[in-house]
Amino acid sequence: MPELPEVEVTRRSMTGVLEGRTVRALRVYERRLRWPVPRALAATLAGRRLQRIDRRGKYLLWRFEHGVLISHLGMTGSWRLYPYGAAPERGPHDHVDLDFDTALARLTDPRRFGALLWHRAADGDVERHPLLASLGVEPLDPGFDGARLYLATRGRSAAIKQVLLAGDAVVGVGNIYASESLFDAGIDPRVPARRLGPTRCARLAAAIRRVLAEAIEAGGSTLRDYASADGAPGQYALQARVYGRDGSDCPVCGRPIRRIVQGQRATYWCAFCQRR
Repeated sequence: MPELPEVEVTRRSMTGVLEGRTVRALRVYERRLRWPVPRALAATLAGRRLQRIDRRGKYLLWRFEHGVLISHLGMTGSWRLYPYGAAPERGPHDHVDLDFDTALARLTDPRRFGALLWHRAADGDVERHPLLASLGVEPLDPGFDGARLYLATRGRSAAIKQVLLAGDAVVGVGNIYASESLFDAGIDPRVPARRLGPTRCARLAAAIRRVLAEAIEAGGSTLRDYASADGAPGQYALQARVYGRDGSDCPVCGRPIRRIVQGQRATYWCAFCQRR
């Protein structure tokens, strides 16, 4: 599933090409995504200029003067950019073409768990949209630090790995990056979140920021379907220190990396290095 780094890489690869450009047409070939693509969306966007593309958690926010196009990649989605007039023949999983005056953005989603929705400017700040209103703090924003994480974990008995994945304490820390961040911080993924004191929360917040920044620099992680808007696969999984490496030697202590299942998601960790 594309997480914050993959969505941020996608955003960055599209901004310089699409921001400030005018939509020529929107063509929807399959409306049945996670929620139906609005039927009026083509008329809503035609002839309108895209101001900028922002990101909130794992959502892309395409901002126009009269509203915001909310995009989520789901489990297998990706946006691809093609020069105007040079897009290849549409494939069976290519569901939406957003045609600008200089390029074409194509949404591909084999499992159709993604979303493409419209939020009118008249309905107020898009941050109040039901999909966005309960999201936690952005981990790359200056406001995210150990003190913020400490407050967000008080009274929470769930394992810290599960709290990171929930998205209401901090947003966008997906499964790969939660395992890597907890290893970086030396924290057992099974420990109840409420047992983390200020010192461990400070270590973990710093680790999350560091791991996500490294993942973005590496283009995100490609396990199956993900590619950036220019078609490049993410390389972070190749440099991950524990994720997907069960049975391999820990890069710090040399003991075997372990794999457990938490909330139906695999967790990778070193029982020796993550004792603190």
